[in-house]
Parts: sequence; structure tokens; C-alpha cells
Amino acid sequence: MPNVPSGAAIPREIHPDALALVRHFEGLYLSAYLCPAGVPTIGYGHTAGVRMGQTITSLQAEVFLRADMADAAQDVDRLVKAPLTDRQRGALASFVFNLGARTLRDSTLRSMLNKGDFKGAAGQFGRWVFATVNGEKVQLPGLVKRRAAEKALFETA
Repeated sequence: MPNVPSGAAIPREIHPDALALVRHFEGLYLSAYLCPAGVPTIGYGHTAGVRMGQTITSLQAEVFLRADMADAAQDVDRLVKAPLTDRQRGALASFVFNLGARTLRDSTLRSMLNKGDFKGAAGQFGRWVFATVNGEKVQLPGLVKRRAAEKALFETA
């Protein structure tokens, strides 16, 4: 039996439905491309250290996804003080993966969660459906669908 320090925390896994949600909305790209924001991206929306011309395997894309979602979930754990189910945490990790921890930190969604207003918080997902395209904020159909899927996952707690 491995020597595990007493009080050591076992890392919480990302819910499989959250991983599937991100896979669906990000799509799999084995060659680097510029996302609409002009950021080099590869795999399932991975951006850290990506160079144009870079290629990866589907296994590498999955490794990047799981690491990126684990990072996003750590941000959720740090920012949200209310107890979350695995699905709620996964939905919020997808939100953070897509929009960044700062967006969650500064959001009414987080404020409502930390006050225990889960229903109100779920209603906030739909506010985050805009992106800046050519210098203008526009509602993107893909973001509308993604936020609806995140809300549905959050509500299936």
C-alpha cells in the first residue's frame, strides 16, 4: 500500500459530462489555428504555449483537455464557496475554460452561488453569450448553445 500522508486530499475528478460538453463545443483540431479572438489554439480549445504550424495527436489533445479542465475546476474550487455537485462543478469548469476565471470571479453568477441562490445562479449562464468580433460585441449562436448546455448540466445536479 502506498504511503499517503494523513489528511492528503484526493483530487476531485472532472465529471465526464462536462468533458463531453467541452469536446462538443470546442471541436477537435490536431493542427494549430487562430481562434476568433486571434489566439493560436489546438486540440479542444487549448491555448497555452501553442504555436502556429504545431500539430498534435488526439491523445495529446485529450491530455491537454483534462489538464485545462482540471485547472479550470481548481479556479471554481477557489472562487465558489457553496458546496457543488460534480455536475455543477463541471458546468462551471466549462464556463471558466471558455471565459476565464476572472469572468467567474467578477460575475453575478458567482455572487449568487456564494449566497446559496443556485436557481438564480443557473439563470445567469444565459448572460454570457457575447463576444467581441471586429471590435463589436455580438451574440454568438454557438455561445448561446454552450451556455444552455452548461446550465442544463448545472441543473441536473
